[in-house]
Amino acid sequence: MTIRSLTLAAFVASSLSAVLAGQPTVGNLPNPAPTPIYREHAFDIETGMLWQVGNYTDIDYRLVPTQFAWRSPRWFGLDLDNGASISVRHRAALLGTWVENGPESHYFGFMFSPSIEYWNKAQTWSVYAGAGGGFGWIDSQGVEGGQGQDFTLNWFGHLGLQRVINDSLTLRVGTMFQHMSNGGATSPNPGIDAVGFTVGASWKF
Repeated sequence: MTIRSLTLAAFVASSLSAVLAGQPTVGNLPNPAPTPIYREHAFDIETGMLWQVGNYTDIDYRLVPTQFAWRSPRWFGLDLDNGASISVRHRAALLGTWVENGPESHYFGFMFSPSIEYWNKAQTWSVYAGAGGGFGWIDSQGVEGGQGQDFTLNWFGHLGLQRVINDSLTLRVGTMFQHMSNGGATSPNPGIDAVGFTVGASWKF
């Protein structure tokens, strides 16, 4: 028997012994556990419709906000005994708003906030919430009840649901409140308070 034959016989005997003992061989190693969805980066696209509420202005504003957002992997969180998890992630968004009804026509800005997410054990759905703010520019028209200047601060809060469709795609639906004003830089300072719905999609990477 040659050395090659002895080596092959030893390998076969070792593999057979491992199988009989219930131990994985080189070709039978278990697949690594998938990375939890909240521990990966995410890119979101969302749009919707917001309606003016409150008494900052008599103008019946209607806004169509579109957001392009990045969410970080989990910053910190809590893993629950039932297998579910609560995660806090960083979120930064580029906001482009069409002023569908109002003296202005568009708003472009940036928004920053945490994204607080409850994920079920199977990571098939999530409840999300967040609140934050930022700044941007609107094409102010100098009309009564309209925005007093181009540079405008914004604040928002949102709450919604996410549903995982496949390994990379998640659908989102929620409600959103947004405030815009110039922080008292002009007097009067008519702001916008608007509330409505959003729909969108998210991809992890």
